[in-house]
Amino acid sequence: MRKLFLALLLFLLSTATAFADAAPGDTIVTYGQDLKPAQKEQIQNRFNAPSGAQEITVTNQEEHKYLDGLLNKSVIGSRALSSAMIQIAEPGKGITVETNNITWVSKAMYENALATAGVKDATVKIDAPSPVSGTAALTGIMKAYETVTGEKIDENQKKVANEEMVTTAKIGETIGDKEKAAELLTRLKAELAKQTSNLSDDQLREMIRNVADQMGLQLSDAEIESLVSILRKIQNLNIDWNKTLDQISSYKGQVQDFLNNNPEAKSLVQEILLFLKNLIDQILAWFK
Repeated sequence: MRKLFLALLLFLLSTATAFADAAPGDTIVTYGQDLKPAQKEQIQNRFNAPSGAQEITVTNQEEHKYLDGLLNKSVIGSRALSSAMIQIAEPGKGITVETNNITWVSKAMYENALATAGVKDATVKIDAPSPVSGTAALTGIMKAYETVTGEKIDENQKKVANEEMVTTAKIGETIGDKEKAAELLTRLKAELAKQTSNLSDDQLREMIRNVADQMGLQLSDAEIESLVSILRKIQNLNIDWNKTLDQISSYKGQVQDFLNNNPEAKSLVQEILLFLKNLIDQILAWFK
């Protein structure tokens, strides 16, 4: 019986590998539909994608699908120009973003939003023919990731990821420091990761104020409420943030520090590991 169990385990592992849809190095490029031929060629040269990289197109309608209601339509615009290249990275590498001609959304903001959307281990380049806000690029990146991996991203996660990006960008604009705004969201997600149950709105407000104070940030009541709104939606995604936060390359080392500084979170992880060890030991005992 034990040999049968081990044989079945090996079969399942080999099957999981055989059906993997993407491998490190797999690359896909997404171009805005309204790029002129010369503009597309310019971006192609800057991306320098490997030979055989797949190409897809993103439309302005797709951009509006996720950004309408979050931004004024005049900000989103009527043309799709932002482009992106996504390359699957080795497991554990996390999400790394490079940008060119992107003025409103920082690299860390993209990393945060992509992690929320469920993107894993990817190198991303975002570009445009001239300076743009960059808010529409996220739609193209998620579409490209779905295409190259064959994994469908939950529509609700896409919407929350876009709202998170816009919320962070607006706060970064107000406080005058986009990187601080991105770090604030990362720290708040780390705080959520420590919780064993959903927090109330009042508890979320207290958490936001505490983290902002630790960072020396002064947030308005309106900014706090916008963060409560997005954190409530993030909290309801039921994501394993201990794993997801590790995808954010800009704060890769710091995130673990945020988590390790909380003894309760540490003990919870230890309890889970002990439970899994005991469970595995029990299962193996059945086949002796």
